[in-house]
Amino acid sequence: QVQLVESGGGLVQAGGSLRLSCAASGSISSINAMGWYRQAPGKQRELVAVIVSSGSTNYADHVKGRFTISPDTAKNVVHLQMNTLKPEDTAVYYCNLKGTLGRAPLEVWGQGTLVTVSS
Repeated sequence: QVQLVESGGGLVQAGGSLRLSCAASGSISSINAMGWYRQAPGKQRELVAVIVSSGSTNYADHVKGRFTISPDTAKNVVHLQMNTLKPEDTAVYYCNLKGTLGRAPLEVWGQGTLVTVSS
């Protein structure tokens, strides 16, 4: 069974920084992409940033230049460095993994970590 364990959320003032980490464990044949999504109260879950196996990254427009996603491939860990945080970044942040287990596709979500940015 594959598990994603997130860490690093918390309360920060506007303009501050936080670093989220997501560690994948369990039986994984290959990882195609790992990323971060977020869901604010009353809103749908949205993509924040994703990194694929080639190393290419993709960011939501509203975090470009402020957030950086980076992998630690040796440990199946992905980090999200969040700088210049704004109150509108307040949300539960979820880690997501897409890959394969044998020949079967695999998609796993973490339990979420709360990020609160105060004004």
